[in-house]
Amino acid sequence: MRIYLILLLFIVSTQLYSQDVRWQAITPQTDASFRGLSVVDDSVAWVSGSKGWVGRSINGGKDWTFTQVKGFEKNDFRSLYAFDANNAIIANAGSPAYIMRTTDGGKNWKIVYQNNDTSAFIDGVDFWNNKEGIIYGDPINGRMMILKTKDGGRIWQALSENSRPMLMEGEASFAASGTNIHCYGKDKVAIATGGKISRLFLSSDRGASWIIDTPPIIHGESTTGIFSFDFSSDITGIIVGGDYKKDTLKRDHIFYTHDGGKQWLTPVTPTRGYRECVAKINNIMLASGPSGTDISYDGGANWKALSDEKGFHVVKKSRTGNLLVIAGSSGKISLLKFE
Repeated sequence: MRIYLILLLFIVSTQLYSQDVRWQAITPQTDASFRGLSVVDDSVAWVSGSKGWVGRSINGGKDWTFTQVKGFEKNDFRSLYAFDANNAIIANAGSPAYIMRTTDGGKNWKIVYQNNDTSAFIDGVDFWNNKEGIIYGDPINGRMMILKTKDGGRIWQALSENSRPMLMEGEASFAASGTNIHCYGKDKVAIATGGKISRLFLSSDRGASWIIDTPPIIHGESTTGIFSFDFSSDITGIIVGGDYKKDTLKRDHIFYTHDGGKQWLTPVTPTRGYRECVAKINNIMLASGPSGTDISYDGGANWKALSDEKGFHVVKKSRTGNLLVIAGSSGKISLLKFE
């Protein structure tokens, strides 16, 4: 019986670890660089990016409709959260900082927040539910820019000064994939910073108070630090990044934890360099960046090459369902399927 069980476990493990990923490329319809991605379910997915472009699919990514936000053709919408096929939030990287909302599938957009401060730079957005969400950005007057909404993004209000963490000199954040912020559970949120200082800010009360973790990821230059992270629970998590000017440098650019960040572990076999986005899909992890995409079947301990195709920035699975989308520069969008 013991030999049978060992053999059965070996077969199951082999099947899990040998899953292939099939790429289905969508013919580019724009030259936009897509860094905003929100996958709602098995039918609805949205992308957003440079030159004011926003794309939407309502049939599982098979067909896409693209529009430029009128009057914002020079803006780079790197932050995106879609509620369904008709309602979505976008925010640009840069000043003036705008948050915009659509209720008709992207045909029309309404400005729901504007900040003209020259330091305003929005880095990411996430929601706990369809009503309550949070947006963050680079520091203004030394404190992290943080806004919250209670009505699905129609009205945004800044957190009190005492609830917005004071950042160190040279510490900001990266909007490379919009995945340096995650809401999880009912009240928890985590935000990653980068640059000369790279840290994790963790809150269990929706941003009213914060505790700080300092993972051993490379930092010290404005081009270094955490670019993306994924927590599957309070205990397990992974961070990726590096130096975007040295995207093949394999040094202190990826770490994982199984004890809530008390100890950050270096993979036995890391990704092949700098990565801008990491996503956990069931028991599998994907990490993507300008130089390629890697996959891990063992919680981030070992990585292997999945694709050498360059220029992808962000990968996400649907919040409900199994639709998996990856997007990047030159209008690239692909669907990924495990087989």
